[in-house]
Amino acid sequence: MQRWHILGVGAIGGLFASLLQEAGTRCTLLLRDSDPDLAEGTTCITLRRGERLHSYQFEASASADASPISHLLVCTKAQDIIPAIAGVAHRLAPDAVVLLLANGLGYQQQVRARWPQLDCFSGSTTEGVFREGRRAICHAGRGSTLVGQPGRETAPGWFDAWLALPIQCGWSRDIDTVLWRKLAINCAINPLTALHGCPNGELAQRAELAALVGELCAEIRAIGIAAGQEQAVSDLQTQVMAVISATANNRSSMLQDVLAGRETEIDYLTGHLLAQGREHGIEAPRNAALLAAVKALRAGTRPA
Repeated sequence: MQRWHILGVGAIGGLFASLLQEAGTRCTLLLRDSDPDLAEGTTCITLRRGERLHSYQFEASASADASPISHLLVCTKAQDIIPAIAGVAHRLAPDAVVLLLANGLGYQQQVRARWPQLDCFSGSTTEGVFREGRRAICHAGRGSTLVGQPGRETAPGWFDAWLALPIQCGWSRDIDTVLWRKLAINCAINPLTALHGCPNGELAQRAELAALVGELCAEIRAIGIAAGQEQAVSDLQTQVMAVISATANNRSSMLQDVLAGRETEIDYLTGHLLAQGREHGIEAPRNAALLAAVKALRAGTRPA
């Protein structure tokens, strides 16, 4: 029977572990060696949907364990993906399925280059979920999830388990476009909210921020077209404003990271975008300034 190991048991990892188990797929949570739940060998996740609470019991495993892994779902932050996989690489079957479900771009190529024997897939989700406690999460908003592999038209057999999830989940024959579109939208929203310490909705409510969104979108669209991703950035500003409206009260993951003093995913969002721009000879001064400003926040300073 198919078993998924979940690496990165935050809000997204906890949600998909719970959904998979609810649909009948066995899951094991990969925990840090210092996690007290490892002593018991099990752990529980509480998932809230509206007023209803659901509890799910899982087997717990340390990264250093020796038991083999055939299917790995990676839900860490983008900057943690390489070291996280390296920590369990000794357990991965030679042809293990690895599904990367994180923001940003660039790490996919790094994973394939370092572990070419693995069968790597990518996913993108718009499910609304946030943590309410150490093992408590809230499924606050329904979205959709797409999974794919570059150059692969049809879904592999293991994806049947994902089609059984109680959410909208599908196979994408063009996952690169899906990921690029999400990157473009994130680049226009997340860094601005992190820099100004505001919920998404303020990017539309404050005239000066709305103008900045438009300028960022213009630069992002130019780079996307040059990179062969015209479909992903088509009508980008309209898409971005729709997301801002739909998530007006939300705090972006990048803002949450800044507030918590954690490293952000800016290098795999705006950093990747600017690298694409340099490759195609396109400057993006607004995005470059935003990258520097967010990095200065992380360093505890502000740019002059």
